[in-house]
Amino acid sequence: MTKPDSKRSSVALVTGKPANAAEEQVNNGSSDPSVSGSPHHALTPPTPTKHKSAKQVSRDNLSRRNTESEVFDDGTNTFFWRAHTVTVLFILTCVLVYVTLLEETPQDTTYNTKRGIVASILVFLCFGVTQAKDGPFTRPHPAYWRFWLCVSVVYELFLIFVLFQTVRDGRQFMKYIDPKLGVALPERDYGGNCLIYDPGNTTDPWHNIWDKMDGFVPAHFLGWYIKTLVIRDWWMCMIISVMFEFLEYSLEHQLPNFSECWWDHWIMDVLVCNGLGIYAGMKTLGWLSMKPYQWQGLWNIPTYKGKIKRMAFQFTPYSWVKFEWKPASNLRRWLAVLGIIFMFLLAELNTFYLKFVLWMPPEHYLVLLRLVFFVNVGGVAMREIYDFMDDPKFYRKLGQQAWLVAAITVTEFLIVVKYDPRTIMLPIPFFVTQCWFLGIVLILSWTLWRFFIRDITLRYKDARRRKQEVTGDCGRPHGNGGTATPSGRSKLNGISESLRHRKS
Repeated sequence: MTKPDSKRSSVALVTGKPANAAEEQVNNGSSDPSVSGSPHHALTPPTPTKHKSAKQVSRDNLSRRNTESEVFDDGTNTFFWRAHTVTVLFILTCVLVYVTLLEETPQDTTYNTKRGIVASILVFLCFGVTQAKDGPFTRPHPAYWRFWLCVSVVYELFLIFVLFQTVRDGRQFMKYIDPKLGVALPERDYGGNCLIYDPGNTTDPWHNIWDKMDGFVPAHFLGWYIKTLVIRDWWMCMIISVMFEFLEYSLEHQLPNFSECWWDHWIMDVLVCNGLGIYAGMKTLGWLSMKPYQWQGLWNIPTYKGKIKRMAFQFTPYSWVKFEWKPASNLRRWLAVLGIIFMFLLAELNTFYLKFVLWMPPEHYLVLLRLVFFVNVGGVAMREIYDFMDDPKFYRKLGQQAWLVAAITVTEFLIVVKYDPRTIMLPIPFFVTQCWFLGIVLILSWTLWRFFIRDITLRYKDARRRKQEVTGDCGRPHGNGGTATPSGRSKLNGISESLRHRKS
């Protein structure tokens, strides 16, 4: 496995200039591949970007979309970036030999079963980290993202196994992971007394606000900060945030956890937690889009401060692509954006419904691990979806991580449907059904108008205008047979000629 090299990565090596000089060339927009010719080219001044040839400009356009940042890479390939397939295989073999020959196998069947399952998962992860296909991300290391790809496969297989169990066996199976699970839990109701200031409570009139200040407040902020970095669009984040609050209103008759006060929905959640998280995320996106992406080998940096800075930047993206969703540009992108919003909302709902049907308390570590899992795989999946939607001629199939995330989201929902169909099928209140029906009708009407009726109208107007132009051209006299009416300019020229003739 080698570090991905940019087209500009050989500038400093060929010219013999130090790395900072090459960086200045990139920053000034004057790096030119023509430097890599004969030795006397190193003495010639760099050609400005505006004088590039047409072939070079077209080549650059093909290699990098206009929303991707410029990258400089000196091409250093250290031990950190090399493949270690033989080393990992040797270590894995030594561990298995030790377990087989030197370790005595316990007589506990349950313990051996758990250890065998964990060992099988670890062997699969070792294979995937060294042999799986790389995704779109390379920082902090491609092996990190291959690890989460393999974790996605393991999690999907676990969900499939749970899906094929009976409801009782599936809930009791969770006891093998944690003996404290498998017990029905009461749902907490966040509604009730919705007074912001309670004059009846003389001890603390603001107790309703302090009761809502639990660990989910910073979790909401951090979650929406990360979602903004994943989606990279302010409008989509706000739509998903507001839509989820409407879903909580609509489904509070199914889960008491969704029952909240109006100010908890719109002030605490949408404006404070979600709004501040989205704002901080957009500021971070602005910094990432303006940040210079200049990569050097650690031992090529002379100062210790530069080395520490380079180590910190290892956890930032290798390059940056600004997402331009443009949902109204064509029907394909519009349906894709609607599908992304739908899957986001479904994954959010699965968080609450899985806890409910599998009897897991909100503070359990499995709930936290699931959120950490989606944080790591969501960014890769969204980038693969954007590439597949933005350039379908180059990306002919959906990315592997996006495929797995979609399968996981659907499988989680199927588990919820199978394990508690009675809760899912509870009748929705009539006024809620009316609101959702009206929203769906508005979306369908706008879709028909924007991508069908409007296009047909524009085509008809364009065809009519062309027909009128052709009719006008046919009605004009051709050749010398007709008498052309002189224009205003020709009349003025004639008057000036007569005046000049009289003066002479």
